[in-house]
Amino acid sequence: INDPEILFLDEPCANLDGRATREIESILMRAQAAGTRIVMSTHNMGQARRLARDVVFMYGGKVHECADADAFFGQDHKTAEAAGFVNGDIVE
Repeated sequence: INDPEILFLDEPCANLDGRATREIESILMRAQAAGTRIVMSTHNMGQARRLARDVVFMYGGKVHECADADAFFGQDHKTAEAAGFVNGDIVE
């Protein structure tokens, strides 16, 4: 329980203030550095940039793009939805 191999999280910082978000992100970074694989869903692009090693971008229940985080956030995107997410647009 205290040392999981994989941790699945769904919007772990939703509705938290900045201090609590930083604390949760710090805990997640320490867990990741200790070898825990973290699978997290988020609509928070800033948080994805700060924490992700790999990105699977889903839209409409389908995978649209999959890349390591540096490549995902630094590339031209195949879909308008992915480009909109990276630019901080509202994706409908």
